[in-house]
Amino acid sequence: EEEEAGKAEAVDAAGSGPGQSPKPELSAAMRAKIERNRQRALMLRQARLASRPLSAAEGATSAKVSKTIDSGAGFFIEEEEDGEEDQKARKVVHQPAPVIEPDYLVCDDCEKPFMDSYLSNSFDLSVCDKCRDNEEKHKLISRTEAKQSYLLKDCDLDKREPPLRFILKKNPHNPRWGDMKLYLKLQVEKRCMEVWGSEEALEEARETREENKEVQKQKRFNKKVKELRRAVRSSMWTKDTSVHQHQYGPEEVVDPEEDLYKKTCSTCGHELTYEKM
Repeated sequence: EEEEAGKAEAVDAAGSGPGQSPKPELSAAMRAKIERNRQRALMLRQARLASRPLSAAEGATSAKVSKTIDSGAGFFIEEEEDGEEDQKARKVVHQPAPVIEPDYLVCDDCEKPFMDSYLSNSFDLSVCDKCRDNEEKHKLISRTEAKQSYLLKDCDLDKREPPLRFILKKNPHNPRWGDMKLYLKLQVEKRCMEVWGSEEALEEARETREENKEVQKQKRFNKKVKELRRAVRSSMWTKDTSVHQHQYGPEEVVDPEEDLYKKTCSTCGHELTYEKM
């Protein structure tokens, strides 16, 4: 674009040279259009260079080849092509990933490493499947049994940290009832010691509870006996609802002062007073 502008100025300066006819001077509109095209070409070139800058850090020293393209708008665009070496696809080298040792769990019983087991997934207990199958201590108990046998409350199972984990199983007595919650007996015993502190305290609490049960049982028995006695007593006594009929004897007692006659019922002693006309 700069060369074309220089040529145009040279032509303007030599327009009246020997053997050439003077060319008409460009109008202000044409000059403005040429200037706009030149500014546009410069902006396009700067944008292209900004999108593909030559990185000196990479040590790129290959020569650039210029290519002129006619834009069709009255100016030319110069494109730079990289050399043959830069045109080749660069090979991307990835560093190998670091080797990480797998996270193995160690069994609490046999002390052997293992990756996965039923107890570790269900109850977060580091015991392999072989030890679980061979040991009787890894048995499951229901929530009701855990509360009654070890004197635990709902808050001890669900609220105390960490909450005891459980699995759900269909009720064997009736499938339409709610699912049973099964806990690991080993973890329930451990939680029992956290609540009561020792075996002695647990036994005392059990004895106290048994005594209270006996007292309540005796109270219920006495209440039933009292109700039974009341029912028997009420069944032996019957109320006479019949109407009493007075039975007066033939004797009449005369009251001469009042001129009245009296009769007395032989059953209830009722006196009937009447007057004869």
